[in-house]
This record gives sequence, structure tokens and C-alpha cells, in this order.
Amino acid sequence: MPQDSVLALKRRARKINRELAQLYPYAHAELDFRNAFELLVATVLSAQTTDIRVNAVTPALFARFPTPLAMAQASTVELETLIKPTGFFRAKAGNLLALSTRLVDEYDGVVPGTLEALVTLPGVGRKTANVVLGNAFGVPGITVDTHFMRLAKRFGWTESTDPVRIEADVAALFEPKDWTMLSHRVVFHGRRICHARKPACGACPIAHLCPAYGDGEVDPVKAVKLLKYELAPGQEELLARMQADVENAAQYRQESQLAARAAQSIGGQP
Repeated sequence: MPQDSVLALKRRARKINRELAQLYPYAHAELDFRNAFELLVATVLSAQTTDIRVNAVTPALFARFPTPLAMAQASTVELETLIKPTGFFRAKAGNLLALSTRLVDEYDGVVPGTLEALVTLPGVGRKTANVVLGNAFGVPGITVDTHFMRLAKRFGWTESTDPVRIEADVAALFEPKDWTMLSHRVVFHGRRICHARKPACGACPIAHLCPAYGDGEVDPVKAVKLLKYELAPGQEELLARMQADVENAAQYRQESQLAARAAQSIGGQP
């Protein structure tokens, strides 16, 4: 690619990031955690499921097994039962038991703070390692999950489908200090507006910067109906709270999800 094209791509990419920062000033890790171990476990559990489902499981899991030592000593059956709603629970339970044992035996029960060490743990790849590094240790990292992969291609930041290559391509466009928050913003946008099957192009504030504009619904009225979470119609109060109190946005999101689950539970009763 000619140098001027590379420069234009970088400028557009950084403008997208700035506008996403204005759109999601409250962007954060949507997995609930209180320490590096909880984030590590939650991220392992998040494979092939949603953060909402993981967040529904982890309170009871961490109440029962709050430390690597406690989890390393867990019975397989009990651990599988607790995490079953996240899917692939047998494989995940095996990974959690193995990584907890490794943490106890090799790291004195402390989650290591380097990419090189984290990726050696069972069930931990670069994506999980970057989530933990960026959000528990403050080490810049790009988290390439399915949302990030999809949007990175739509934005023209990469042509690859390989997560490692995508990470490298995107990293070249931004300063390291921006990597972690960029990841949150892009994932937020993917979950709320730029969906896999029906992106809400007509309601997207950064549509003017997107090479893929038109892949989804462009009619503004119809597109608004596709918005999710705090951007969805009827969620104006939640959005206002998250925008007005960025530091406590995660708590407001958690409360909203708990209320939604409670409503679903009541509605499902005979």
C-alpha cells in the first residue's frame, strides 16, 4: 500500500477512535470482576458465550472458589455444575482446574502480569491474556474477539481473518496507550450498533467514516429499532445515567442486567 494510503488509513482509524470515545465515554470491560484472578476465570468462561451469561454465573462461582488455591481444590463435578450455563462446561472446568493449579504451583497463587506467562496457562490465548493485561494490570493490549474482528474488517483496518495478524495490523494504526480503550470501544460498538447480521447503519454516528456503510439497514427509523443495550429504544434513562456518571457505568449496567434477568425469571414462571 502506498505511504499516502497508509497515512490516510491511520488518520481515518484514529478519527473513528475519537468519535467512538465520544459515543462511549463509559466503555469498560463488560465482564464483572474484582481482581486479576476473577477476570482471568471470567474471560476463560466467556469463550463461545456472552458476557451477560458469564456475569450471571460468576458471583456464585467466586463465592465458592474465591482464590486459585480454592479453585484448584474444587471437585470437578461441582465446578462443572456451577459453570454449566456458559456452555462447553467440561472443557472449561478442566482448564480452570489446570490453570488454578499452575497458578498455585508456579506463581504462588498470583496471576502473572506478562503476556508470555499468561499464554502458557491452560485455556488462555492472546485474547484472554490481553484482556487481563489491559484491565487488571494496565498493560496496553488489543483484544481481538469476534466483534473486534468483524469491525476491524468493516473499518478497513485489516484484510486478515487471523486474530494474531489482525492484532498486529490494528496495533500499527494506533499508539499503544490507546490499545486497551480502543478494544472496549470497538466491542461496545459491535454489540450495540454494528451487529454481525443486521448492522444499524442508519443509526450509526460514525457511518460517515465507515467503508462498509450500507451493509446493514440504512433507513434511520428501522435502524434505531436494531440498537441494543443502553442505546436501545426505552433505555434512555440507563444511557443518561451511564453518560453522566462514567466511573459507575459498570455498576449501572450490572443493575440493568440483573433487573432484566429477574423480569425474565418472573415472566417464565407459570
